[in-house]
Amino acid sequence: MVDDDRIRVVADAIAAYVKSPSLQHLRDPHSIITVAKAVIKKLDRDSGIWKKWEGQRDALLKVSLGCWIPVEELQSYLNTLPGPNLTVTDVCQRQRAYHEEPYSGYPNEDLKEGCLMLFNEEKALGTELTAIIGRLAEHVEGEEERLRLDHETRYKALREGERLAAERRLLSGADCKWTHLKKSSECYCRVNGRTYQLTRTKEKRWSLSRVEAVSSEEGGNLIGTYLGKADATKVVAKIAYETEYR
Repeated sequence: MVDDDRIRVVADAIAAYVKSPSLQHLRDPHSIITVAKAVIKKLDRDSGIWKKWEGQRDALLKVSLGCWIPVEELQSYLNTLPGPNLTVTDVCQRQRAYHEEPYSGYPNEDLKEGCLMLFNEEKALGTELTAIIGRLAEHVEGEEERLRLDHETRYKALREGERLAAERRLLSGADCKWTHLKKSSECYCRVNGRTYQLTRTKEKRWSLSRVEAVSSEEGGNLIGTYLGKADATKVVAKIAYETEYR
């Protein structure tokens, strides 16, 4: 937009605003912000690189982004809305531009088949595309929540399996990394056949001891107190291969 056009847009917006007979309305901060947003929106739209996407076209496309609607169907409907004729390429590239924006992304491939089935069902019933998009958006939202919960359940099951495997390894006498027994606040590891215990102190530090067996009742021989597990792990890696004197 050339400078003269920009001035005209701002001047028209201000002229329309000051027509209000209410002085209180003109001075109201909320009203001032509203007119400022309207001016910016108008300037941004007219100076943008996407010339065919005015008004409801862009809004409808945004809502449909995750719905897996056949692009030809979307193009056909969008061309019934005000604006220049859109080609399939226009629609595809506008979708791509939105998908590649920060904090955005492409639609979930796992939901494509279900979305297309719903689309065909609703189209056969004669449902308007705007309503179909609404139903598909609700479907996608529900399915994504279901997939999230499924993933969370599988992840918890995997972690529990890993925990049980680590516990079995510890109890079997094999060397292992730091492991918590389910009903114990202590943490154990075994290196070179030697068992070590970490206990959390009241000062939020870690007390390291050499123990003969895995037992929360056994204090063992205190080696030292450390700020974090990493410090204790370094000590264990060194002393586990040193000669022990009894």
